[in-house]
Amino acid sequence: MNKRSFLFLIGGIFSLMIAMGIGRFAYTPILPLMQNALSFNDVVAGYLASSNYAGYFIGAILAGVLPLKKHKTFYLRGSLVVSIFTTCMMGLSHSYIFMLIVRFISGVASAFIFVLASSIVLDKLAVTGKTNWSGLFYSGVGFGIFFSTLFIPSFNNLFMWEGVWVGLAIVSVILTIFVWLWLKDSPNTMIKKDEQIVITQAPPLKWLPWLIIAYGLEGLGYIVTGTFIVSIAEKTSIFSIDPTFVWMVVGLGAIPSCIIWSTLAKKWGFVKSLVFSMILQSIGIALPVFWLTQSGLIISALLFGATFMGITTLTTTLARQMSPSNSSRIIGYLTAIYAAGQMIGPTIAGMLSSYTQSFNSALIGAASVVFIGAVLLVSGIRFDRMPNIETSSIKSN
Repeated sequence: MNKRSFLFLIGGIFSLMIAMGIGRFAYTPILPLMQNALSFNDVVAGYLASSNYAGYFIGAILAGVLPLKKHKTFYLRGSLVVSIFTTCMMGLSHSYIFMLIVRFISGVASAFIFVLASSIVLDKLAVTGKTNWSGLFYSGVGFGIFFSTLFIPSFNNLFMWEGVWVGLAIVSVILTIFVWLWLKDSPNTMIKKDEQIVITQAPPLKWLPWLIIAYGLEGLGYIVTGTFIVSIAEKTSIFSIDPTFVWMVVGLGAIPSCIIWSTLAKKWGFVKSLVFSMILQSIGIALPVFWLTQSGLIISALLFGATFMGITTLTTTLARQMSPSNSSRIIGYLTAIYAAGQMIGPTIAGMLSSYTQSFNSALIGAASVVFIGAVLLVSGIRFDRMPNIETSSIKSN
């Protein structure tokens, strides 16, 4: 790995830390602090989460439709600035309507950063024959979750929940400087040579609808845990440590997950690995219903962290293999359906938990939805027996 490639990859990782770890997921550990200070219920919490995912949905569609190919770096930088601004704004107002708008805009920025950074990094890795590094790139989400959660208790003690948002915006500014310096799109014609190989060695495009539907169900199900797991820990009397610790465990599980799942995919095949990871995740989501203890919640968080980004890595890599010349658009479509699921999930879960005074029915529903997604993918396992571009590129390295 030469220094330039290494810094390029770090720039990609930092961009995901800002967009996803902070801009998108910091809401989960800050949510109980906001609920205690502002006294709003789970329905309101669900709406605020859904507002962010609605923005993510719109952003993903726009990133897939707009002609961004020639100016990816410019749009990425603009989106990073918007992401930082909205993170800071969350700590500067107590107006619920204002927060809804800010979280929506933050979601749009997150989707742009995710789609553009994925496209820039995955294209560069394909050109240099380093597609096996994609797992390292996607570990940025786990690093972002873990890294940002480290600051939350101290920021909260010093400046309350408002200061947590402003403090995380300052952390994002520091990371953005490095993204600005290191992550630049470099259009390369070499990729044309690989296209034919990839197309003939991946699942056929006619199978793509199954992947898209399953990924939408994953978005709908996983986000219930992704929004409320810290609140569940906070409301559980037997949970004696700081509830934000649960979110740190999610981050720790997510950091190596993309590398682990990418490695497994090369041994087992991408579709089989996807099916297995979604079944594992559905078990993790349902776990607190049957085993509501400190250990149960930590294992649930670990299973959740170990799968949610792995599923994204496997899905986007698989989609890219199926249509390499159109990676940005297909990743945009997948991100949009995923975001549509995410948008609905927290609202339904918030209403259910307020109505039943428990998160159990929401968690069972979420686990079932992810499991159904895994079942829908079973039809694609037969394509795993075909030679795979990932393995052929590793052998040639």
